[in-house]
Amino acid sequence: MALTTVTPGAPTPREPRFVGRLRRADRWLGALACLLLTGVRRLVDRDDRSRPARPQRVAFLKLAEQGSTVLASPAIQHAIRRVGRENVFFVAFSENTEILRVMDVIADDQIVTFPGKPLGSALLGALGALRRLRKLRVDTTIDLEFFARSSAAFAYLTGARWRVGLHPAAREAGYRGDLMTHRLSFNPYLHTVQTFQVMVQALESVPADLPALDLPPPPLGPLPVFTPREGEQEAVQASLRALTGTSRPLRLILLNANAGDMLPLRRWPPDRYVALARRLLDRFPDAHVGFTGAPDESAAVTALVDAVGSDRCFSLAGRTTVRQLLVVFTLAEVLVTNDSGPAHFAAMTPVDVVTLFGPETPALFGAPTPRNHPRTAGLACSPCVNAYNGRYSACTNNICMQKISVDEVFETVAAIYERRRGQPADVTSRMVDLAPR
Repeated sequence: MALTTVTPGAPTPREPRFVGRLRRADRWLGALACLLLTGVRRLVDRDDRSRPARPQRVAFLKLAEQGSTVLASPAIQHAIRRVGRENVFFVAFSENTEILRVMDVIADDQIVTFPGKPLGSALLGALGALRRLRKLRVDTTIDLEFFARSSAAFAYLTGARWRVGLHPAAREAGYRGDLMTHRLSFNPYLHTVQTFQVMVQALESVPADLPALDLPPPPLGPLPVFTPREGEQEAVQASLRALTGTSRPLRLILLNANAGDMLPLRRWPPDRYVALARRLLDRFPDAHVGFTGAPDESAAVTALVDAVGSDRCFSLAGRTTVRQLLVVFTLAEVLVTNDSGPAHFAAMTPVDVVTLFGPETPALFGAPTPRNHPRTAGLACSPCVNAYNGRYSACTNNICMQKISVDEVFETVAAIYERRRGQPADVTSRMVDLAPR
């Protein structure tokens, strides 16, 4: 498989076909469901909007994106403090629950799942999930999806008395009916961690007063801390030594090229990763460079490793579970990745993360830790995907990512690596930290 080179002016790869299908289903079928259910709600429901909610059993809805699940952790902990761990549940696609299990904030038997694809299986699975939530007598849902129609319809069909979610009262986003009892406006100036916490805090407000909230923005964090089990680091280190043919523990620099990213606009050009890996290996003879990735990315990642052409460069794509990947993060010095799940997974570990932003912004999605070092080109057209446009952009040429140079990423990674191994760094002025404020 030949290495794909992306240069300014080249078209960006299209999103995966199933992602497009999900978007269309949510746009049309989801909107129709919201319209019909809004009519039903106005006929049969008699909401008391004059008093705060009194939740007993809370279910969070975050169907996709495991990285966002990490950012939701402070909100989940807030709900646990209010109603107890045994009364908090989480609903997600089956493919997106492994990180939730690793976080261990909710017991496995309180995670309600159904498949996200194909569409027929998703619809049948959703019916089974609804039956289970009704049997559990969940009385409160918190919809963490940004303006998705399907999750709004799902929240109503649970039968929960109180339903918290974003409501496009000023027509700032697509139609999703009038199905929430606690209707919140999206604030683009709050970090996602804060937005999720506000959704839980809104239960303490009188619904009729919303979206006005008489409270300051909540703090950024803390995120959960991943602690390997006894023997996990030793086992993973042994596997890495076997994979690389090295007898001593490795000093690791990790690159996540995200060859199968569901939002291709977020990708940094693959040839940049190859160039970065070569420069890092030349600069640091004691380092190994590992490319991470999902099983369906293994062929593309192998091509990148082959292009680097070093026996100190190897592929981990498809070789680890999410939990094992987090163990690898605890053994590594630095990770380079775009804004995606691994950037947020790594925030639970001691590794430093250089996160490359283009169509999205670190102001909303950067992991709130001083070990996160975001890089962005700062173009006038960026960021272009957001909650208002359903995270869809008309852009077909992600120059916002292509403008991030190998030089600046290399200098940032080199500074981090030298600092972590105790050598003086000569480029620390180029480092950028996203510290909690």
